Amino acid sequence: MIKNLRTHAFRLALAASVLGLAACSSAPEQEDIERVPNKSAQALYEDAKQTLDSGLYARAIELLGAINARYPFGPYARQVQMDLVYAYYQTGNTDQALATIDRFIRLNPNHKDLDYMYYMRGLVSIKADENAFQEYFGVDRADRDANRTRVAFQDLTTLVKNYPNSPYAPEAKKRIVWLLNKMARYELKVAEYYFEREAYLAAANRGKYVVEHYSQSSYLKQAFDIMEKSYRKLGLQDLAENVKKAKSANPRSK
Repeated sequence: MIKNLRTHAFRLALAASVLGLAACSSAPEQEDIERVPNKSAQALYEDAKQTLDSGLYARAIELLGAINARYPFGPYARQVQMDLVYAYYQTGNTDQALATIDRFIRLNPNHKDLDYMYYMRGLVSIKADENAFQEYFGVDRADRDANRTRVAFQDLTTLVKNYPNSPYAPEAKKRIVWLLNKMARYELKVAEYYFEREAYLAAANRGKYVVEHYSQSSYLKQAFDIMEKSYRKLGLQDLAENVKKAKSANPRSK
C-alpha cells in the first residue's frame, strides 16, 4: 500500500515537472505575442514599417511575424514577407531569410516584385558564406567550399537575365563580377593544392575549368599558367605549348 502511494506520488510529481517545463518553454512565445498590440493589419504594418526603417530589425521581425500569423491572407501578406526577408538578412538570420524567399517564389511565381526576391536570395547566400572575423583580419578564405557562392551567382544571373530592366540589375551585375572572380580563385586554390602534391593532371583540369567557365574573371592568366606547368610536369610538351599559345593569343591573359 505504502509502495503504491509512493509510486502514485512520484508519477504526480513527474507530471507536474513536465507540465512546468512545458509552461516555461511556451512562456517566451506567449510573451512575444503579448508584446505585439492587438491592432488592425494596417495599423500593425505601419508600426512595423516605421520600426524597420528605424533599423530596429529584431522588433520589426516580431511585428511582421505577428501580422503574418494573424492576417496570413490579408492585403499586406506579400509585402510583409518581403519585409521579413530584409529584416532576417539584416539580423544575419540567413536560414529564415532563405526559407521565406523560397516559399514566396514557390507561391507567387508571377509576382511583380520577384526580381527583388532573387536579388535578396543572392545577397542572403553571400552573407551565409561570410565569416566576419576572418574577413576583418584579412584571412584568405578562397580554399573554402564555394557552393554558397555558386548559388548566389545563379540567383543574381537569373535576375539579370530575366529582369534586365530591374532597378536591382546594375548592382547585381557588379556582384556577379565579384562572385565570378571568387569562384575562379577557389578553383585555382584547389589547383595549387593538387600541384603541390604532384597530382598534376588534377591541377591541370582545375586550371582548364577556369579557362572554360570563368574566362571573364581576372584569374585567366593564372589558370593558363598552372595548366602549362602541370602539363610540362606530366611530360605532355605538346599540350603545354598549345596552352602557352592560347595564353598569348588571349588579351585577357596578359
